[in-house]
Amino acid sequence: MRGRDPETGEYLAPSRSQKRRNALAVLDLAETLMELPEGKLSKVPMPDDLRDLVRDSRRITAQIARKRQMQFLAKAMRKEGEDVLDAIRSALEPDREEARRDTARLHRLESLRERLLEDGDEALAEVLETHPNADRQKLRQLIRNARLEREKNKPPKAYRELFQLLKSLGQEDGSGDEEEADGFDDESEDRDED
Repeated sequence: MRGRDPETGEYLAPSRSQKRRNALAVLDLAETLMELPEGKLSKVPMPDDLRDLVRDSRRITAQIARKRQMQFLAKAMRKEGEDVLDAIRSALEPDREEARRDTARLHRLESLRERLLEDGDEALAEVLETHPNADRQKLRQLIRNARLEREKNKPPKAYRELFQLLKSLGQEDGSGDEEEADGFDDESEDRDED
């Protein structure tokens, strides 16, 4: 039983529900560690015995056995203490932020592609203004072919090629993983907020 402090009336221990939420959070963290590539796993600060346990857990491929091993890994992680878990979480946080930025960039490129297909000339002018070295003829051809594919319900080959071309234009800027790397985000973010 939890019990209450007679003076303050506060609970002395976390509730069963809170303990369960904490255990599930550690289980998710264990799953994340098992899925990390070896290079990233070696950079995560954790005791060596725990790192070895993560590596051993990866070798198990049978679904039920893997689930059981993941639970065992989570149990071992809970025994390590909250300071070790916090260090692991903080080491994994940049990966989540980078993934979030990449996802946002891809969404901006998708919305730009849709704008090119809907109101072609204005959006094309913006792209060419941002990227003067872009192949104007290739862009126009892909836009035209993507529109035809939509009208005739054909497989979206040109639609995908247009996205890849826009993606490569953003990467040519040389500003790798910055928020404005694709050069298109200023106006598309304003539209997203509306």
